[in-house]
Amino acid sequence: MRYLFPAILFVGFFVSPAFAQESNNPSLIIDTLEIPSDEFNTVLREAPIRVLDDTHAVSWQVTIDNNLLYANPEGTAVLRLYDQETHDEFIEVGMGPQPDHKFWVAVQTPKEGYVVVHSDLDRGWYPQTKSIISFTDRAGLTVNNGARIVVTNLDIGEFAVHSYSVHGMAGSTDPPAASSGSMIVEFLSGDPAKNVFALFPFYVAAGTGIIVGVLFLTKKRS
Repeated sequence: MRYLFPAILFVGFFVSPAFAQESNNPSLIIDTLEIPSDEFNTVLREAPIRVLDDTHAVSWQVTIDNNLLYANPEGTAVLRLYDQETHDEFIEVGMGPQPDHKFWVAVQTPKEGYVVVHSDLDRGWYPQTKSIISFTDRAGLTVNNGARIVVTNLDIGEFAVHSYSVHGMAGSTDPPAASSGSMIVEFLSGDPAKNVFALFPFYVAAGTGIIVGVLFLTKKRS
């Protein structure tokens, strides 16, 4: 833990200038949502699809901070991100309750249909850290569960995040999935063709996630 303070100083040094330039960096877009627990107490077919204020394209990152208190051991928190072109194309992240903290990532594309690309039924995500979904047109989709990268450079074609939905119940007669808390979702996107520094916050956020994950796992082992 002796490296924690220097690490925070290093990250803080770079984060502040990057975000201070938001107002004069038109290629950088940031949106933050706080999704309350009751929105997860619904089944998929009844979950409304909500359009974001901005469309996140070319290069984007979605950070998930799950602070939900689950109401039953079968409840989940599922976030779907929909492509701008069609709701038939989406990225799905599912997060289960303690103690297992199951975690899965699925994608649906016109060519492949619905495919689960990662599934972990035990210690799949970590409440102390944030999960990160990142995408670029060239590198594809990458997902970090808060401690490690679980999906790397998956080619899903072009994908611009335009809307989202959440649900958590498998059936309408199931008990509520979550009782309190919220899920905070931050969207960050930039077009490097418009500004060479547009992706700088992505590198900072990725570095922060790695540092936090290493510190968390090191502390847990000790």
